[in-house]
Amino acid sequence: MSVKRVSPEEAKALMESEGYVYLDVRSIPEFEAGHPAGAYNIPIAHMTSGGMRPNAGFLAEVATVFAKDAKLVVGCKMGGRSLRAAQALTQIGYENVVDQRAGFDGARDPFGQLQEPGWQRVGFDVALEAAPGRSYDELVGSRKDG
Repeated sequence: MSVKRVSPEEAKALMESEGYVYLDVRSIPEFEAGHPAGAYNIPIAHMTSGGMRPNAGFLAEVATVFAKDAKLVVGCKMGGRSLRAAQALTQIGYENVVDQRAGFDGARDPFGQLQEPGWQRVGFDVALEAAPGRSYDELVGSRKDG
């Protein structure tokens, strides 16, 4: 099953009119530096001193927070991690998952040139503080991996 990839504008419309929620799969420090207002944070990878380390508990953590029929817009920084996360979620039975293809910052080509502006660059609402109950620590608590 292929994952539908949507623009920031399409993602926002799904959230406003169809009840989708934004699942930000960036690392905790990236999320804390700014994220779509109201987003949930469950990282697909954790930032460590040695670089990014896959979050082995990602799928189980999402399943603890969201039912399989949840409507999810999955986003990251530029679209790569969110696509992998969305594909993994559909493989375990999530049916209402879309990938916000430009991420928070924007999709870039291999040379670093901006190809499509992301959530923040489009000018949509950005928050620095997580909404109550939506930070990674609040969502998974002591089960977190890193």
